Formats: sequence, C-alpha cells, structure tokens
Amino acid sequence: MDSRTGLPVVGMVGGGQLARMTHQAAIALGQSLRVLALTPEDGAALVAADVHYGDHTDLAALRTFAKGCDVVTFDHEHVPTEYVRTLAAEGFTLYPPADALVHAQDKRVMRERLSALGAPVPAWRPVASPDEAVEFGERVGWPLVLKAARGGYDGRGVWVVDDPEQAREQARVLIEGGTQVIAEERVRLRRELAVQVARSPFGQVAAYPVVETVQRDGICVEVLAPAPGLSEELALAAQQLAIDIATALGVVGLLAVELFEVGTGPADGRLIVNELAMRPHNSGHWSIEGARTSQFEQHLRAVLDYPMGDTALTAPAVAMANVLGGAEGGMSIDERLHHLFAADPGAKVHLYGKQVRPGRKIGHVTVLGDDMDEVRARAVRAARWLREGE
Repeated sequence: MDSRTGLPVVGMVGGGQLARMTHQAAIALGQSLRVLALTPEDGAALVAADVHYGDHTDLAALRTFAKGCDVVTFDHEHVPTEYVRTLAAEGFTLYPPADALVHAQDKRVMRERLSALGAPVPAWRPVASPDEAVEFGERVGWPLVLKAARGGYDGRGVWVVDDPEQAREQARVLIEGGTQVIAEERVRLRRELAVQVARSPFGQVAAYPVVETVQRDGICVEVLAPAPGLSEELALAAQQLAIDIATALGVVGLLAVELFEVGTGPADGRLIVNELAMRPHNSGHWSIEGARTSQFEQHLRAVLDYPMGDTALTAPAVAMANVLGGAEGGMSIDERLHHLFAADPGAKVHLYGKQVRPGRKIGHVTVLGDDMDEVRARAVRAARWLREGE
C-alpha cells in the first residue's frame, strides 16, 4: 500500500507501450504505476515516476521489484512461467496467475487446453520430427502452418509451408535448433476478429464489443469497432466464448481472444480461436477514446478486484490505425503532428516514445464518428501521414 495515497501499488513487468498507456489510466484512478523496465529509453520509463530497472528473465530482479507491490501484472508474456510460480509461492500476488498465463505463453499448452474444453480450434498437432509435419500436411492439406510453441508475436515464430519438401526442411531447422513446434491447418478465413474480456479475482467479467482486425505481413494495421457486418448472433457467441475461456483458465485481468471468422457469409459464419493474450492488447487500443472504460483502466480494475467499468462504445463507429515506422528523413514527427492536427482535429494520436525503425509500431491513431468507411479512411490517412509525411 502506498503510504502517501492509501492506495494499493500495482507493478507492471515490462516497460513498453502497454505499460506506458496503463500508466496513463492509473493516473485517472489516483495511482502511479510501478514499472519494471529494461532501459531508461523504454516507453513507460519515459513517463512513469516509479521505475525499476531489471530483466524480466532475472528472478532476483523480479523479486526485488515485487516487494512493496500489492499486485504484479505484465505488459508481455515473456516472464518465465516457473518464476511466476516461484514468486506466488513466496507470497506475492501476480495476475494473471501462472496457471492461466502459461496458456498465452505456450501455444501447445493453449491448444491442448482449448481442445479439452471443446473450444473451436484449427486442426493441429505437436511436431517432434520432420516426418510428423509432412504426415500432418498430407492429412489436412497444403499449405500448412508451423509455429514455435513459445516466443512468437507479430508474425514472428510462424512459417507457412506450401508442400512436403518445405515442411520437412523448415521442421528440421526448427527442431534441430531446439524449438518446440506445433503444426496447424491453414484456415480459409473470411477475416480476423478479436474480443476482449476482463475478469476479476472475484469472478466478475466484462466483455468489449467484437472488433475486426486487419493484418498485413503478420502485423495488425487496423482495428474496426464494432466489427462491420457481424451478426448479433455471432457477436454474442464470440463474447460468450471469450468469457468461457477466461473463466475456465482462471484469468485475472484482460484476456484478448484473437479469432478467425470462417464461412462464405454472415449466415454461415463460424469462429475459430487463433491466439490468446492475457494483458492489454493491440486489438483494444481503440478503447481509450472509443469505449466508456479503456482496456488499460479495465485491466487495472480487474487486477485490483475493483468493479468492472462500462465497455459500451462512445460512438457508432471507431477505427484505429497503427503508425509504423517509415524511412528516416523529411519532416520531423513534430511537424507531421502539427499538420495532421490542423487537417483533422478529431484524430487522436498516441505515440509510444520509441525510436523509429521501418515497420516498427511507434504509435496509433483513433478516429470516432457515425460512418465506419469515413472514420476508417481518416484513421488510415492519418497513420500514413505520420509514417510517410504524405
């Protein structure tokens, strides 16, 4: 407990943009987030007052950081599962707990548990040899998807192989390199969706509207809320699926369920679970302006066991576009912001304090309005301007 404010202390392991935006939400709740960052240049370290420095794979650094925190949470999934268990055994409170978090850390564990729960998942199997990858591909069809069980994100750790020769070679390279591999069928999808739910230790849940996520080169570039053209039946099914998963896994905090929508049209649409994330998520950044309670505030409410906030939209249509780093040179980002705000005062910009590298997420833009086509075009135009200056 913070003796100055009488409020609990929340620590977040990781100093990236998620911790940065969670810190903003903490201020509105009267709190200042404690952050474990790697360097003073991390996005959250640039803005938070209570910053500790250390590596998330160093148990001693995690233990020192956790002392004085009422609850510890995460802005990424890369803390070793056994360290989360160790700290919990020592009396620290960590949310989500290790038994839940492992399902966002290990794709094999996730697929095994979701399959046991009867959740809709792609056909899949663990792969211990190149022959097993080929056999699976011959059974479910080509192309085939190979995934690293741990460590992949934003398209990393995923390989699409088109035929037995590619599958055999890619599986061999991965397995010989010590990577645990699973194989999944390549789903023929209409589009990708996502739904977020928050769950408290008491078991209260709150679900956000289902969104459409637009992917390019394995990176989410746009999010549309609510998902255009999604039937009420399928939207409710997606929210219930996310609530059921959060409850079954014992999630505390935010759970993002990334989904494939399959079928030829709304009348025969079906959902398949792609990935899970147990933290604020890129698919929920729109909620800062677009929902009554942002995902970042909701995550804090959940881990503190506060009552959940209202998840209703603040406008009929909300579009978020990620700002990716472009080539250096030309106008400074400050000049681009000046021109953007003059041209579109309704565009809300969030920059993450990151060094610009081509293709790197350095911020996002959110636009609200009545017409999805209009707000989407404005958000995409604003993000392109911030990247390219044109």
